[in-house]
Amino acid sequence: MTLPLPSRYPVSMDFAFTKMHGLGNDFVVVDATRTPFEPDAALLARLTDRRFGVGCDQVLVVDPAPSPDVDFGYRIYNADGAQVGQCGNGARCLARYIAEHGLSDKPSLRVRTRTAALELRQTEDGQVTVDMGAPRFAPAAIPLAADARAMHYDAVLADGRTVRFGAAGMGNPHAVILVDDVDSADVAGIGPLLQQHPLWPESVNVGFLQIIDRSHARLRVHERGSGETLACGSGACAAFAVARLWGLLDARAELALRGGVLTLEWEGSEDRPVLMTGPATTVFEGRFEWLN
Repeated sequence: MTLPLPSRYPVSMDFAFTKMHGLGNDFVVVDATRTPFEPDAALLARLTDRRFGVGCDQVLVVDPAPSPDVDFGYRIYNADGAQVGQCGNGARCLARYIAEHGLSDKPSLRVRTRTAALELRQTEDGQVTVDMGAPRFAPAAIPLAADARAMHYDAVLADGRTVRFGAAGMGNPHAVILVDDVDSADVAGIGPLLQQHPLWPESVNVGFLQIIDRSHARLRVHERGSGETLACGSGACAAFAVARLWGLLDARAELALRGGVLTLEWEGSEDRPVLMTGPATTVFEGRFEWLN
C-alpha cells in the first residue's frame, strides 16, 4: 500500500532575506535585530548555493548593537560556513539595507564585526563610504606566520612555484601579488595554493594587482571560503595600502575590479583609516524555508 505524501514538510526555519550586491559581490542579508538568527553550516551551504538555494558569495546578518559605542552588530559568513571579520562590499550593502528597512535614519552608522568597528556613511550621489580602519602590516596582526615585517614575502607553493607578495590585515588577512596583466594572472591556480600555505594560519584572501598609473589600478581577488568574486572591498583596501607602501599609487586612487570601480583614499600613516567608496544595490527580497 502506498501512503500519501504529506502536503508540506515541517519547516525548521523560515525567515525573510534581501538579496544585494556591491559591484557584483553578492550577499543574502538577514535582519536579526528582532528575531535571533543563528545559522549552522548546513543552512549556510544551502542558502549560498546558486542552484539549490538563493545563491551568494556571503551571508550578512544585522544584529542589535553589542555595545553602547556602536549602532549595530554585523556578522559575515562565507559560503563554507566560516564567520569572518571583514567585508567592505558587504558593509556598503549593510548601510543601504539598514536605511531601506527603516532600522535607522542616521546618515552615518557605526557597526561592529567580529574583529573591527566600521563607520558607514551614505553619500549624496547614492554611494556609500566605509571607514575600513587602519591597515595592519605587523605579521602577528594580519595574521601571517613570519618572523618579521617585510615589504615582500616569498612562499614556495605545493606545485613548486615561488610567489612574492605583500601582506596586510584589514580585519581579515590579505596577500597582494603584483602582476603585469590581471586578465592572464593564474588566479585559480595560485589563489588556492597560497591559501593552503602554512604562512597563513587562518588562510588568506589573495589579490592580483595590476598598476595602470599612479591613480588607477586593476584587481582580481580569490577569497578564502568563496573562490574568486567579482569584487572584494577589503581586498581592494589591502591592495591599495600595500601598493601605497610600495610607492606605486597616490593617496587617492580608483581600483577596477571585475564587477566595477571602487574609490580608495589613505593618507599613508599607519594610524589612519582607509576610506572606500562605492555602490550598493538591492536586487530582490524573499523568504527562505529551511527543512532540516
